[in-house]
Amino acid sequence: MTLISFDIDGTMIFGSPPGTIGLDTVRRAKELGYLIGSASDRPIGNQEELWRTHGITVDFVSLKHHLPQIKDRFPATRYLHIGDTWMDQHFAKLAGFQFLYVHEVPGDEPGSWVF
Repeated sequence: MTLISFDIDGTMIFGSPPGTIGLDTVRRAKELGYLIGSASDRPIGNQEELWRTHGITVDFVSLKHHLPQIKDRFPATRYLHIGDTWMDQHFAKLAGFQFLYVHEVPGDEPGSWVF
């Protein structure tokens, strides 16, 4: 089981500023059976509303400095956080997550998204 945590601002297409990860990428991860959610600086309620507005049911939302608690709550064989800043990388590494910068993630083209 893989768990993927997405930062929002600068990472997701609906962030402020917008990132490059689109909703199809997140939907594809869910189709593949990944646990998905967000870990951002945005308040929890705001994160939940963003996902709801875009029609995606996530497994979790968190503040990025609480990634260790996400790891404790969800047993997985792989933990991945995707973000756009060194702070995203910092908190991912502290929690024992693998980290990818948003520009390292393939686009939404069919068949291009495999981890």
